[in-house]
Amino acid sequence: MFAHKLSMYLKNDGALAFKHKIETDIVPLLRMQKGFLEEISFLYLNGREVHAFSLWESAEHAELYNRKAYPEVVRMLASVIEGAPLVQTYEVLNSTIRRSVAAVSV
Repeated sequence: MFAHKLSMYLKNDGALAFKHKIETDIVPLLRMQKGFLEEISFLYLNGREVHAFSLWESAEHAELYNRKAYPEVVRMLASVIEGAPLVQTYEVLNSTIRRSVAAVSV
């Protein structure tokens, strides 16, 4: 499993607008991508710094997303963030997500 992390700063009082964009625009787009597993966003206590992780089945899926859909995600977020997001990709060493999904499907 691989994680794609976006680190960004929100415009002043942008947390609610960001949350709305994630829920109504970005998550539906992510769900259409092959290999997408999960998305989780963290808002730092200052109310402006956000870290958004998307989880992918494989490095290939994460890279395909990065090439094809990620530019659209940045366009969608432009009205609520300052500057460009910092992008990092990680290999996931441990997660309970797959176990939770497997338990639900049984």
